[in-house]
Amino acid sequence: MTIVEVTSISHEVDIELLYATKNNFTGKSIYSKAHCYLNEEASKKLLLAKQLAKSLKLKLRIFDALRPVEAQWALWNHTPDPTFLSDPRIGSPHSRGAAIDLSLSDDNGNLLDMGTEFDTFSHLSHHGSDGISTTAQKNRFLLLGLMTVAGWDFYKNEWWHYQLFNSKDFPLVNDKDLPKPMI
Repeated sequence: MTIVEVTSISHEVDIELLYATKNNFTGKSIYSKAHCYLNEEASKKLLLAKQLAKSLKLKLRIFDALRPVEAQWALWNHTPDPTFLSDPRIGSPHSRGAAIDLSLSDDNGNLLDMGTEFDTFSHLSHHGSDGISTTAQKNRFLLLGLMTVAGWDFYKNEWWHYQLFNSKDFPLVNDKDLPKPMI
């Protein structure tokens, strides 16, 4: 499997890997190095999604992409909730380079209102939640439409999570398998 590094220049996206900071649900940094990777197929679909967003004067902001198996274990050990996290014994699409967590921003870099923050483990984060504003619902539908047209599948419980339809076809990736380690 070919692993592609995603950068703000190569893919014309904003990258804010929150697991490389303390600003995530664990309260601690999971990644020591903020490298953003996807497998080759996912990288191509990201480029298409970026182009669709750009045509609407919007930009994609990435919160997470390829997540090494070791990082999946760290998240799972903190919050073993299968509603929002894949059990690392089964394997996450993130750990296969086949998933991405993202949102949309405007021309000025302001994130669009999605009703909740990234990684809010609540029913309010579900696609179709009626507990959020109409504006947030429209923004979620816009992101869903862009990502779907670009060939991504969505996860019903997380407005920010998209994965390849064939994500299980790819092998799990450990930190040692990456071009530049993250852990």
